[in-house]
Amino acid sequence: MSGIVTPGIQVALDGLAERQRVLARNIANIQTPGYTAQRVNFESALSDALTSNPDSSAMDLSGVVTSAPTTDPAREDGNNVSLDSETLMSLDTNLRYSLALRAVEGNFTPIRDVLRSS
Repeated sequence: MSGIVTPGIQVALDGLAERQRVLARNIANIQTPGYTAQRVNFESALSDALTSNPDSSAMDLSGVVTSAPTTDPAREDGNNVSLDSETLMSLDTNLRYSLALRAVEGNFTPIRDVLRSS
């Protein structure tokens, strides 16, 4: 997929997929005492990489997608997962993923047009 997909879109898709995995893990551990919710934040690093090298097709963005524990307040059992927050973040992530897929789809439109005219 990376041949026709720009590195920025590729990293965005990878980061959003990782965010969904982390959100699912947080929700799965909502009743686990002492569990600390994780967050994936790759947008600022991706923005910095794209700003510093916008024309490169071989950007090294492999370390951009990382997760870190949240500092949200914990309940009495030490768990700090909020189902409301996780649900909202999941909806936001799904919308962003859909937009990134539309960008990928746009990259394939010229190819589709050529194939249809053949």
